[in-house]
Amino acid sequence: MSSKKQTKPAAAGAAAGAGTATAIPDIRPGQSIELLKELHILTRDGKLNQDSRRKLKQVYHLYQFIEPLLQEIRGRHPDVSVVDHGAGKSYLGFILYDLFFKSLEGASRIYGIETREELVQKSSELARRLGFPGMSFLNLSVADSIESPALPAQIDMVTALHACDTATDDAIHFALKKQAQFMVLVPCCQAEVASVLNRNKGQSLGRTSLTELWRHPLHTREFGSQVTNVLRCLQLEAHGYQVSVTELVGWEHSMKNELIIARYKDLPRKRPTERLQEVLQSLGLEEMGERFFTGLSPSAAR
Repeated sequence: MSSKKQTKPAAAGAAAGAGTATAIPDIRPGQSIELLKELHILTRDGKLNQDSRRKLKQVYHLYQFIEPLLQEIRGRHPDVSVVDHGAGKSYLGFILYDLFFKSLEGASRIYGIETREELVQKSSELARRLGFPGMSFLNLSVADSIESPALPAQIDMVTALHACDTATDDAIHFALKKQAQFMVLVPCCQAEVASVLNRNKGQSLGRTSLTELWRHPLHTREFGSQVTNVLRCLQLEAHGYQVSVTELVGWEHSMKNELIIARYKDLPRKRPTERLQEVLQSLGLEEMGERFFTGLSPSAAR
């Protein structure tokens, strides 16, 4: 009798394995088993090991930040548009589609922007295989996508996870151009500000003792990374966005851990614009003004 009771869940799990998750612990009902295998969250035999369970936890942790924003967009209009920059294998896009978009009716769409053509082709094929018609993949750089006619004039949400160096800044410029309501950014390696700090270090040493914060090369790199994200937050606030910064996952998983979420609220722009200008001047980064002041006029800010 007991053996029969034990075989039923196994049989149910095997049946579910062909389509959606209904009987696997830790996985939300209705998720695509094939997708989770493709993303290496499930093993090829449809099981969770310790490593994949940790990956799944990270996926759900990120999703809990994004889902309320998508619901808020849906409260305003039925069709939701998301652009994922530096999409890679479109890990984020597929998870968002599987958990949120595939149940929607209408013209909601996720666009994955990626420079590697082979990844664009693989993602397009996987979307076809999974029956995810609301996903599009474009072989473009982030910068080129800003003027691409393949994308609509306005986008609801822009994401950029681990977009290297200035690609995060390009994603911000894209979002500003497209009047995005939300941005979800996880910056990656950032060398540009550090290189300017290093180049101007000699001049700064005589001007302020704060140069000690980035005098040593290791500190230059780490401080440059920190300053880059501070400047990005001020830039977003200077465009009227409300910005929050938190950690994406625990430090044991990744050192590239900063999650920036920006929500357009049409907030006063004068103070963050002035602060942005002051930080650039204080650190000898005036030459970077064009990057962070795109679309801004310090004198005109209200």
